[in-house]
Amino acid sequence: MEYKDYYAILGVPKTASQAEIKKAYRRLARELHPDTNQDPDAERRFKDANEAHAVLADAEKRKQYDELGANWGAYQHAGFGGAGASDWGGFGGAPGGTRWSYRTTSAEDLGGFSDFFRQFFAGAGGAPGASAGASGGFEYVDLSDLTGGRSTPRRVATPIATASTEVSLAEVSTGTQRMVNVNGRRLHVKIPPGVANGAKVKLSGAVDGGDLLITVKVAPDPRFERHGTELRSELPLTLAEALLGAEVRVPTPTGSVTLRIRPNTQNGQEITLKGRGLPKRGGGDRGDLVVTTRVVLPRLDEEAREQLAPVLALQPQSDPRA
Repeated sequence: MEYKDYYAILGVPKTASQAEIKKAYRRLARELHPDTNQDPDAERRFKDANEAHAVLADAEKRKQYDELGANWGAYQHAGFGGAGASDWGGFGGAPGGTRWSYRTTSAEDLGGFSDFFRQFFAGAGGAPGASAGASGGFEYVDLSDLTGGRSTPRRVATPIATASTEVSLAEVSTGTQRMVNVNGRRLHVKIPPGVANGAKVKLSGAVDGGDLLITVKVAPDPRFERHGTELRSELPLTLAEALLGAEVRVPTPTGSVTLRIRPNTQNGQEITLKGRGLPKRGGGDRGDLVVTTRVVLPRLDEEAREQLAPVLALQPQSDPRA
């Protein structure tokens, strides 16, 4: 399996601080978002950037990833996740003595991540230690929980029914409820606030004593870009609004709010609306809504240009290309 260099994907050195990683990710996210970048390769690069940020912005994952990189040759030689392998193919004895343990039952949304990410940070997709053709789910637990120190998989409950449902970004903001049909039965499902696209919601014992696993799809909202709990949007302004100041209405997932535009607001200026983003999963603190201004210049006829020229001459502007 191909090794993913998350530092190279974000364009930062391995010594980068958390602030530098966040800044690089935001820049790439704006540049590559499929809603605004029509390059056929943009969506793949956008997903890679999301994945790299998910690892490097998390202190524990970053530490595990850095340890993996230092021992990659030994681990690859050991047989990456080969069928029938145990104890990560002997990687526990590689230089540095790193022993790896993960849970396949994490609530984290893995829908958009690569096989490389799944293999190391969720145990999904051919988990090491599982025999070829084995059935049922497997869970990897911390080595301190095991007798004898071996990373032996334990069988965990596998959902016997699945379903999917779609929610809007407004419903992500507040949480919502859905009715799903499973085997002719109508079941009531509570969708928690802050749910991610592709996240799983489990309804324990809902189907003949077994569990129902519901995949939640978040419908795209062309007004916003979502980055975890943070939302980003663009705010068009007239020249008069930007120069003189104004009060304008700005959309949020749950309705519009009034935003005061200060005089001499520049094109591309970012304005942060605290707490107007999305909540963490299950509720709690909200992220911010970051609005980027876009000044739309008027198209003037010759007479209007002649009238405006003396006004502009009263306030000379320095060369912006200098």
